[in-house]
Amino acid sequence: MTEAHGSDGYDIDWWPLLSDLEFLEHPYPELRRLQKLGSVHLDKASGIYFVLGHRAFAKISKSTGMGRDTRKWIGGWTSDDYRLQDPTGYRLFSEFQWQMINCDGEDHKRMRKVYEPAFRSQAMSSMVPLIEQQTRILLDAMPERGEVDFIEAFAGPLPLRVLCKLFDIPESLDGQIGQWSASLIRIGDILMTPEQKTEALQALNDFKNFLREQIAMRKDSDEDNLMGMAIKACKDGTLDEEETLTNLVSMLVAGHETTVTLIGNGMLLLLREPDQMARLRSDMNLMRTAVEEFMRMEPGGNMILRIALEDFEVEGTCIPKGAPVIGLVGAINRDPERFSDPDTLDIGRSANAQFTFGGGKHFCIGAPLARLEAQLAFSAVLEKYGTIELAGAPEWRLDRMNARGLGRLPVRLERT
Repeated sequence: MTEAHGSDGYDIDWWPLLSDLEFLEHPYPELRRLQKLGSVHLDKASGIYFVLGHRAFAKISKSTGMGRDTRKWIGGWTSDDYRLQDPTGYRLFSEFQWQMINCDGEDHKRMRKVYEPAFRSQAMSSMVPLIEQQTRILLDAMPERGEVDFIEAFAGPLPLRVLCKLFDIPESLDGQIGQWSASLIRIGDILMTPEQKTEALQALNDFKNFLREQIAMRKDSDEDNLMGMAIKACKDGTLDEEETLTNLVSMLVAGHETTVTLIGNGMLLLLREPDQMARLRSDMNLMRTAVEEFMRMEPGGNMILRIALEDFEVEGTCIPKGAPVIGLVGAINRDPERFSDPDTLDIGRSANAQFTFGGGKHFCIGAPLARLEAQLAFSAVLEKYGTIELAGAPEWRLDRMNARGLGRLPVRLERT
């Protein structure tokens, strides 16, 4: 067992806790207990600082003294010891390194600048017809009345179908890309088994090979989509081949998982709070704040990683240069010092400063697309079905520590 010490002396077995199945299914009571012990905790065995307070993480996320490049983690995967002890892990993290989320400074700006135009307001408006079309296709395939698994029938396929349309990838490849995504999402767990590292490395190589073939076939086309942006940036030298491939992999994986969890987790919240579902039905102008509240209450990720680029003081704790910091989003988003009634779903909650998409320079580039998809998806589902009820126990995905989403959500539907 890994022994750690809370900020005021309490012993906390951090990694066994974060991987415990009961905790993964019901994390919030334990997170609140730990939050009361302190907003910043050091795990002395690993040297990782865990942050549970909203004010502390807000400072960390916005500061130039904190970054995301894990090569600067002293004693991390780039160390000689790690390379010798875990060559598979070293190769996996090396080959997954060259993407915007893993870089700081000018490299981060250069990579992010390639794709930022695709997520601006005007571009988002142009995506509405595509999202509505894919939403209709899935809803038309669902029964007028009966029971379905909401994840399998709707929340799972919708984001992948939208993304593949944006990259002009055939629908026949949805299943394969979904499998690659499921293997690669575990990289965010930080702690992985040898088998998971081997599986993720194979998925990464296969995914890159597929994208390499796509780029080669389409390099002379003038596509007005995300793949076209990547090809242009590679051709003009803004990105090298490895950066092009790794950023494409990351956007497809993260863009898929982020929106699946937002739609699935949000629906579960509404099912558990029928008065809030009724409130949303009666006033669809609340959809924007409702989606923000879904993200606050049931974030699709449990952990946000940062690395101290210099000695950094927060809430009376000095975090040394090169130390890793993990924000525990479930605690941060329900911090009673920042949110009134933090464990209560309020779809009209204003000034909702949740951190599900991170913060600062590394704020999720695809957040506008995820928000738009969720707003349109919930609007369409509530419009079609006058009755939506739980038809059994929801099942959380318990095979990963970071990505928090449902594997199954049985619902009973009846058309309006």
